[in-house]
Amino acid sequence: MDSVLDSLEAVVSRVLPHTDSGSVFKDLNVVGMLHEFWERKQAGGVPVRPENLVVYECAPSPSPPFICYVTLPGGSCFGNLQCCFTKAEARRDAARIALMNSIFNELPSRKITQEFISRSLQEAASTTSGSLGDATDPSTSIGAYCLMLESNVGKTMLEFQEIMTVFQLLHWNGSLKVFREKKCSRQEVISYYSQHHLDEYTRSHMALDWISKEQEAPGLISQELQLALKELGEARTAGRELRFYKEKREILSLALSQRYNEDAGSTCSGQSSLCEAQWREPHP
Repeated sequence: MDSVLDSLEAVVSRVLPHTDSGSVFKDLNVVGMLHEFWERKQAGGVPVRPENLVVYECAPSPSPPFICYVTLPGGSCFGNLQCCFTKAEARRDAARIALMNSIFNELPSRKITQEFISRSLQEAASTTSGSLGDATDPSTSIGAYCLMLESNVGKTMLEFQEIMTVFQLLHWNGSLKVFREKKCSRQEVISYYSQHHLDEYTRSHMALDWISKEQEAPGLISQELQLALKELGEARTAGRELRFYKEKREILSLALSQRYNEDAGSTCSGQSSLCEAQWREPHP
């Protein structure tokens, strides 16, 4: 642990040279420091899409504790870990978690190399029913994972996580099963979605899929949304990356909204209030 902290302080000194590395994660101006971090990365030639700046989002709530999410360039998302009684406090805590992960992502151990791939495949084989021999067969889970890792050599784990989130959502949504039924190979699916980022078009289509499922099983969307909110809350309080859980919430909320619009025949003024209520994480 001490070696990790020493490495983090070394990275802080390099990417934020005017900052006291010993107190970086306690600094009250951590929001500004997070902005400076990504501004420097952008200036250093790292491709950052202009529409994906550091974005803060406070979950609708009339009273504390407040929840804030921060989305980084590329799509990685983090939330406040502590119980916060002001929105400003929640914003600072979310920025602190995001900054820690951003800096940790700069460590050499977080870059995908052949050594990293070998180690990751061994860990995957030890925790699943697969074997290392499956790594050469893209039709297996480990083989698909190996193919994705090898397609992203040189990238960091946060960059790789963005791609993994797409496939997590495709699996959750049932789209991967449909692709298999249509005889699409995993190589084709991985190649296509590795070049396509999550956007409103993808979310809308996934929402339509859930509306179709709702017609066969009424109440399914609300049930899945409650589960997604529970998972989002648990992941946030554990300090984990939240993109997958937050995207599930967005897609299901969109599906629920469209479903209510279909039932009502038109958009009513109470519609947004219902969606905001559905967005709130359940308190323990």
